[in-house]
Amino acid sequence: MSETDRRLVIVVRADPVICGHSVEARNLAETALERGFTDVRIVTWPIERLQAAGLPLKPLDAVLPYSPGITVERPAPVGDYKVPDGRYVAGITGRLIELFTDGVPTVALSLYLSPHTLAVSDALRAAWGTGLPVDVTTVAEAVGSDVTNVVRTAVEEGRLGAAAHILSSYLSQDVCVAVSEYTRDLIVAEAEQIDARHGTRFAEQCRARIAISYPAIDSDPYLDLDDARIEEVLASRGLERDGYVLFLSRLAAAKGVDDLIAGFELSHLDDGVQLVIAGRGPQEEAFRARAEESPLAHRIHFLTDVGDAEKPYLMAGCAAFALPSKPRPEFVETFGIALAEKMLAGGGPIITVPTGGIGEAVGEHAIMVPAEDAAAIGAALDRAILRTTRMERERQAVAAREYALQFDRRNVFDRLFARVPRPILDREPVPEV
Repeated sequence: MSETDRRLVIVVRADPVICGHSVEARNLAETALERGFTDVRIVTWPIERLQAAGLPLKPLDAVLPYSPGITVERPAPVGDYKVPDGRYVAGITGRLIELFTDGVPTVALSLYLSPHTLAVSDALRAAWGTGLPVDVTTVAEAVGSDVTNVVRTAVEEGRLGAAAHILSSYLSQDVCVAVSEYTRDLIVAEAEQIDARHGTRFAEQCRARIAISYPAIDSDPYLDLDDARIEEVLASRGLERDGYVLFLSRLAAAKGVDDLIAGFELSHLDDGVQLVIAGRGPQEEAFRARAEESPLAHRIHFLTDVGDAEKPYLMAGCAAFALPSKPRPEFVETFGIALAEKMLAGGGPIITVPTGGIGEAVGEHAIMVPAEDAAAIGAALDRAILRTTRMERERQAVAAREYALQFDRRNVFDRLFARVPRPILDREPVPEV
């Protein structure tokens, strides 16, 4: 270890998961190298466990490589078959203890409170207990689904212990952030319910401690796209510029694909406009069945193999981009990373809904429709494609891009790490090559 070494450990569900916050981990990792961290580790789950969990995954050969200096660790389980779930958490926690006690000044960033912040909290407590030198600063980011699913379920079921475990571990971190104001308000609301039922004092601490750190997006692949390359990528898919409506996200019930198909049927778009549904997820077969029943089935196409490198070009070439999410007990859109990426790429107008944190992601740069309203989606498609001039589209695209640049990974990283009150960040950074 040299005197200039400093490490960032990110604990998250990582690539190849089709999830904006897994991509966020990559973006923060890459920025950490630019900002002088000499060792960046992403500690995550074995591929087979991600597959077994039913998470939507990218094709492995479509995942872009990480830069040298970033190591993805997937610790093996600890123990035998008698503890099938805890084995993997034990593997991650054990590896974190090793990283926390090897003498390298470290910032540990966890995305998702459960189980990743829990693992960091447990690992740090164990590291202190070893008697070895520990120089670790912790940052925990609540991304939303960890609250809407895990914490809310614990509150609704009256399980104080489970809710207290998550919230106390979160609040024990040096820096607590949420990916949107919506997410922070959601955490406070759930904490208030716990306090009212059990006499605890979580809500006051949450209001005082939780700051906002919007998701980090790598804007570089979305800016200054070559027109010829856009045409080439679209041609390889049998598409034409401004000739399709694009949905690109997880294929899950909360994403509103069924509403989009219904809205597409109700629109007045001519036969030359296609609907492209790109992504993977648990509802893929159901959405395919719905599309096959449609009178416009011949104009609805599914793409399940879109890689990171292709995504910006599909976004830039679309006539409109639609993400008509709808709140569900298991998931609420707490930001909308795909929407911010689309604004960076350019292309046609965005059609989305005022659900969760989406309004923070798009500002005033989208056509808003009510959730679960197919007729409104159809009307919005007509407005976006039939009643918007090219000049208006270009003007709107420029304004949207300017808004979305606040989410660039470097801007987000610098704002987040300005909150880290440790000498580790005051070290002389390694010059950028």
